[in-house]
Amino acid sequence: MNLNADLGEGSGTDEAILGFVDSANIACGAHAGSISIAIATAWRCRELGVEVGAHPSYEDRGGFGRIEKSMSAKEIEALVGFQVAGLAAVAPIAYVKPHGALYHRCQRDPDVAEAVVRVAQKHGVGVVCQEGFELAVAAGRAGVELHREGFADRLLLPDGSLAPRSHPGAVLSATEAADQALKLVRTDRFDTICVHGDTPGAPAVAAAVRRALTEAGVKTAPLRAQP
Repeated sequence: MNLNADLGEGSGTDEAILGFVDSANIACGAHAGSISIAIATAWRCRELGVEVGAHPSYEDRGGFGRIEKSMSAKEIEALVGFQVAGLAAVAPIAYVKPHGALYHRCQRDPDVAEAVVRVAQKHGVGVVCQEGFELAVAAGRAGVELHREGFADRLLLPDGSLAPRSHPGAVLSATEAADQALKLVRTDRFDTICVHGDTPGAPAVAAAVRRALTEAGVKTAPLRAQP
């Protein structure tokens, strides 16, 4: 199992979270953070032995990457490719995980899913996404390594997708996140569990999830180290 977090977004709590996770999905400066923050976060991950993944998004700083954009698959491939290549020039990356609205677009749009997979292919890395949606299908079709993701700190809808943040109870407490993480791990349907670095109290959430996994005897590792 693997524990990952979305970092490099300028929240100011990355250092507190990094001690609890195996992998960091580093924002590439398009939706939050900055180029300097991305570089510093990647370097800090290397110092701590935390695996680095690219977390590209729509260019949407005002909406934190959570607003859908009218872009073609070709345009998205170029945008994602630019972001991923920039981070890969700083530190070795292990996977690509889209952020926010782009993540959800990849779940339902096969052309965009294939565009993101092509970027991952170019770098010889896998993709992190939820199983059963278009990005996972595209990865399987292309022979790109798929890391099946579950979310500890978010309410899940019946189809496994994330409840919108406007939904009551969409963001879980530290205790709820720890409980949900254990439930997800015990299904054997996930390779990695995510906590969001921008969530209020994110360090406490990451600590609670790590503690729950450790006490349950769940061993974790970087995704590239998993058999």
